[in-house]
Amino acid sequence: MRNIKIFKLSNGIRVVHQQLATTKIVHCGIILDIGSRDENIENQGIAHFWEHMAFKGTKRRRSFNIINSLDSVGGELNAYTDKEKVVFYASVRDQYFERAVDVLTDITFHSVFPDYQIEKERGVILEEMAMYHDSPDDSLQDEFESIVYKDHPMGMNILGKPETVNSFTKKDFLNFFKNNLGTDKIAFACVGNITLDEVERMAKKYLEVLVSKKAKARRKRFKLYSPRENVLARTVKQAKCAIGRDAYPMIDDKRIPMFLLVNILGGPGMNSRLNLALREKYGFVYSIDAHYIPYTDTGMFAVFFGTEPKQLNRCISLIKKELTRFCEKPLTSRQLASAKEQMKGQLAMAEENNLSLMLSMGRSVLDIGRVPSLEEIYYQIDEIDSLKLRDIAEDMFDENKMSYLIMEPDKKP
Repeated sequence: MRNIKIFKLSNGIRVVHQQLATTKIVHCGIILDIGSRDENIENQGIAHFWEHMAFKGTKRRRSFNIINSLDSVGGELNAYTDKEKVVFYASVRDQYFERAVDVLTDITFHSVFPDYQIEKERGVILEEMAMYHDSPDDSLQDEFESIVYKDHPMGMNILGKPETVNSFTKKDFLNFFKNNLGTDKIAFACVGNITLDEVERMAKKYLEVLVSKKAKARRKRFKLYSPRENVLARTVKQAKCAIGRDAYPMIDDKRIPMFLLVNILGGPGMNSRLNLALREKYGFVYSIDAHYIPYTDTGMFAVFFGTEPKQLNRCISLIKKELTRFCEKPLTSRQLASAKEQMKGQLAMAEENNLSLMLSMGRSVLDIGRVPSLEEIYYQIDEIDSLKLRDIAEDMFDENKMSYLIMEPDKKP
């Protein structure tokens, strides 16, 4: 049973903590409820650029001091940006817990954005873009999201565009921070052998000093989805393909059944239906994955794979066949029981990763205000029946609502 504690500081920042006596490492992070979907056409890429700039100097630390602060004691300091979150996190031996909290709060809330560092990091991000476009596997999901979420910030690339990245100034970073981040959109998460009293002391010392404020900007909701198709020529040898559509948001009661359905279809297990149908039976693909990604007001279902161009249409037909199977033939009681046990095992193993657990706790507190226990999730899984899964399949796997993205080899010399 999890022993997770959640409390709120006087300025609205939420703190979530789990003490684990079996580890000498503490993982902690600051999770911000802002992301690339809070941008617009003119400033796309600024959340990711801002995350980079947090490491480039504060009022108390220069860039080298930030890099060296935890590295020098064998710890790690990192960050990432996605559609809905910017996250700064650290892993250290528990004796350096306060140092980690000090550095994390400093880079998150007290960056000074030196002009010379902005210019230097601009070049780094443009190089990151070039690497990204050279890797079709990395760009396939983002390109597909631009189809599913066309004309909405959810469909914009997290890295931005060269023209926007080249335009950002210190003022732009400060304004983005000011307009989009309120203290009610901040969570501090911690997992390790640290007492609750110590976590409260650190939170009050380093986080409660922040002035309470509300974000000025409102997040634009995603409302209308229409199926679309697109074919892109790329310098690839394989044909890359994404098939999918919009899906249920995070708070939908169909979320857990949808996870189970997608796990059976194309989850990480080698026994997934798509892996058996396309790899094991015919050898058409090296890997094929199905994903369900829920967001706060929408979600995305997608199947991703790569294959020889001459086999592309056959692969798509086989995928459609598997999707139709769910709609026409409910799972037997034995198949359903096996699928439930497989998913429970995957969840239990995922919870063994303390860093991932810490990050998911922080995100969960921001998204739904609490952290569901494994027992609660298991109960929801156990309540799923085959007819429920068939109803969801008929809704989600409707062929007329699917979008397609194909990256095919560029035939130009």
